Amino acid sequence: MSVRFAIEPLAKAHKRDDFFSGNDRIDSYFRETVSQDVKRNYATCFVAREIATDRVAGFYTLSSSNVPLTEVPEPLATRLPRYPTVPAVLIGWLGRHSDYAGQGLGEALLFDAIKTVANAPIGAHAIFADAIDDQAAAFYVAFGFAPLVQRPRTLYLPVATALNLISP
Repeated sequence: MSVRFAIEPLAKAHKRDDFFSGNDRIDSYFRETVSQDVKRNYATCFVAREIATDRVAGFYTLSSSNVPLTEVPEPLATRLPRYPTVPAVLIGWLGRHSDYAGQGLGEALLFDAIKTVANAPIGAHAIFADAIDDQAAAFYVAFGFAPLVQRPRTLYLPVATALNLISP
C-alpha cells in the first residue's frame, strides 16, 4: 500500500487559502493566524500534505503547557507527584479538510502528534487537547482522553497511555 500523505512542519510553500474543515474558527486560525503563532514560538504546526497533489489535507499544533493538579481527573491525579501543576503538551488545534472526511486522517494526525510528543527531548507527563466543540471532544474521548474536572472540553491523556495507542 502506498503512502498518501506526508506529515511535515508547516512551511511557506503549504497553500492554506483553500483549507476548509467545516468549522469557521479552525479555518480562520489555519489560514490567518497559525504562521504568527509559529513565528512567536507559541506553537509548532504540522500539516498533512497529500503527496500526489501537494494539497494540505489537515494540520495540528503543539504547545508547551501545564494544568493544575487539582483539575486532573481523580483516578489519574492520585498517582502523580504532589507538584502544583502537571507538565504537558497541548494539542491546541487539529483540523482536517472536509474533502478527506472518513478516511482516518484525524486519527493519523493525532497519532503523529503523540509520536512527536513522545520523541521530544523535553519532559511532559501528559497530552492535553482543547476540543473546539462537543464533536471534537468525543473524538478525543474515543482515544481514551479524559475531560478535566473544571474544563470538560480540555481533555487529558498521560503520554505513557497515549503511546499504547500507537504501539503495534
